[in-house]
Amino acid sequence: MDCPLSIGLHYKIRKNMRRTLEIIWIVLVALSIFAYLLGDLHYINNFFVAILLVTTFIKVQLVLNHFMELKNVTGKYRWIPSIWLTIVISLIAVAYYLPVK
Repeated sequence: MDCPLSIGLHYKIRKNMRRTLEIIWIVLVALSIFAYLLGDLHYINNFFVAILLVTTFIKVQLVLNHFMELKNVTGKYRWIPSIWLTIVISLIAVAYYLPVK
């Protein structure tokens, strides 16, 4: 047997992982629909732009952690994408909130 776990335990772990990924996928879809509706209904102001940037950060972090499986990785392989994401979101926020002369 290749797996050191019993077949029942292995099945239970895989079922729990699949359920977690399904829930995360539903959250990602819900956040995407929320962002689309804000844009489509033209509810854009400074507050909603901040909310959209935060939801974008959360969505990308969920993809990094669960679908790219970086949640259990240590060191640079986990921190480099997170730092990159923080820099990009911060630059977008700075560009949006800079006063236009």
